Amino acid sequence: MKDINRLAGQTLIYGLGTIVPRFLHYFVLTFYYTRVFKDSEYGVVTELYAYMVLLLVVLTYGMETGFFRFSNSKENKDEVYSTAIISLLVTSLLFLILSYIFIEPISRILLYQENPEYIKCFVAIVAVDAFTAIPFAKLRLDNRPMKFSLIKLINVLVTILLVLFYFEIGPWLINKGIVLPLWFYDPGKGVGYVFIANLVASITCLVLLIPEIVVVRRVFRVAIWKRMIIYSLPLLIGGMAGSINDALDKMILKRLVPDGGGLGTVGQYGASYKLAVLMALFIQMFRFAVEPYFFEKAGKDDAKSSYAQVMKYFIIYCLIIYLGINLYISGFKYFLGPELREGLTIVPIVSMGYLLFGIFVNLSVWYKVNDLTKFGAILAIGGAIITIAVNVVFVPKHGYIASAWAHIACYGTMVLGSYFLGRKYYSIPYETGKILIYIFCAIALVMVAGRINYGSIIIELAVNTLLIGMFITVLQRRENAVSIFFNEREITKDETEG
Repeated sequence: MKDINRLAGQTLIYGLGTIVPRFLHYFVLTFYYTRVFKDSEYGVVTELYAYMVLLLVVLTYGMETGFFRFSNSKENKDEVYSTAIISLLVTSLLFLILSYIFIEPISRILLYQENPEYIKCFVAIVAVDAFTAIPFAKLRLDNRPMKFSLIKLINVLVTILLVLFYFEIGPWLINKGIVLPLWFYDPGKGVGYVFIANLVASITCLVLLIPEIVVVRRVFRVAIWKRMIIYSLPLLIGGMAGSINDALDKMILKRLVPDGGGLGTVGQYGASYKLAVLMALFIQMFRFAVEPYFFEKAGKDDAKSSYAQVMKYFIIYCLIIYLGINLYISGFKYFLGPELREGLTIVPIVSMGYLLFGIFVNLSVWYKVNDLTKFGAILAIGGAIITIAVNVVFVPKHGYIASAWAHIACYGTMVLGSYFLGRKYYSIPYETGKILIYIFCAIALVMVAGRINYGSIIIELAVNTLLIGMFITVLQRRENAVSIFFNEREITKDETEG
């Protein structure tokens, strides 16, 4: 429990750099964007940021996890860090240069030939963010979550301030007759200023990370790099497949929807999707804390029991968040503009899909600590195939609701595959029966609450608050009882086998 408490504390601190900034980004900016943009304009933002998910995985090519793995080995930690950061510097610059050389064909492929400036700004953001991945990873490895969180927070605050300038202050100054140079503010750029604001914020982070970038002697060890690449390559493949699972729907939806809605449909889907991202935010901050913990704990006598306890408490907190998202959906919907609330039916589906993804993150410990990362790649590829198949087959007939269910199909399959493979290669005593009971109870509450006609949003929120409180209370009281039940069954089974 001491380890779990420490992990929980670090998770909360990383939350300052993950939950708070992304809450501001996803909800403050989503609240704003869905009121100032048309659904097709918001579709541009949704689609291009989906591509960013995939490109960041490609351009970091598993080096973050490789950096954690080899920094905890017999290798010189400074040389591992220097090798990793030089590698990302070279590949990020190469990506940026090639993208600018071939900007016209890239814009045509993405159907943005009329706005290639969007793509120019977009690839610059990706290049900078990919390079800074290792300095951020170093802060995590050095247990410096406060600096990590502060820089992440500054990133979002800079973005918000610039967005307010470009879309509120700039037009106000123009209306007052104040002439601004076009290089500084051009009213015709429109949604392009979303990407400009993001680029300035990313460069700000890069500047703040300079002390971490120059802290060690710059040396590139080919032997270390080769070992890191061999270890990380399956993670790259798995990460690409995982990003397809997470972002493919937003990338291809405009090409598959039956009504020809295009970017408007992407905007509707992406806006409601943002509400489910609350679950993803918690999972992300948990990942920042738990990945170094996995490797630190590996090899110790109580490693497996600790991993099992982490899984249980992680799912408990995720279920509380799941209930909070879906039982308060009538309140959360006001984060979206009135024209972008059609897709709220996807929220329970996507948020459960993210919960399954969080379970998969926990299950991944068995192949990461045993250098069996090829299995992670295989599982993620299997999930990607399912994601592609469900979207291609069912979206033309059923619309974006099929894209939401693709997340359940994908991550559910990955969880089952990882669970059974893990039992073979690195068996961890997860409290599976108890966990399943908790999950089914949470789903049942959401389904029942969704069918009640409350008549008033105030009554609805009050009753659903009571339901969440009852769930937490029952869970606390049943914890020991359920533990005793399953322990007794295990004892009986052992005695019988004996």
